[in-house]
Amino acid sequence: MKKVILSIAVIAALVFTSCKNEAKIEVKTTKTEVTVTAIKTNLTFGVRGNCGMCKKTIEEAANSVEGVASAIWDVDQKKIDISFGDGKIDAVAIHIAIAASGYDTEQVAGNEEAYDGLPGCCKYDHAMVMNVSND
Repeated sequence: MKKVILSIAVIAALVFTSCKNEAKIEVKTTKTEVTVTAIKTNLTFGVRGNCGMCKKTIEEAANSVEGVASAIWDVDQKKIDISFGDGKIDAVAIHIAIAASGYDTEQVAGNEEAYDGLPGCCKYDHAMVMNVSND
């Protein structure tokens, strides 16, 4: 009788084990990585100035505006290239910041008091052409 019970137990164990293996469904999961890139807006406009000291002052003024990612003023072309996060700032705020440092932009005249405080080499001609194209 013990052999019969033992045999039934072994058979039952094999049946349950084999059923378990058949019931297993392999599920493959894949991991998708999404990279979010900040959208940048670029802006270019003319700024009057003469030299490397002007470049430093103009770029610092533009970079002082919250949201500006980079500002590069071209001495020869008298223009500034600005990159900033879309929707974070108003372009006029950049013009105003540069004008407050004493430099004329295409939209805002430079602050005269700040202009008077600029070094001699930075005293630009108020009639100079801005945003000069190299074409």
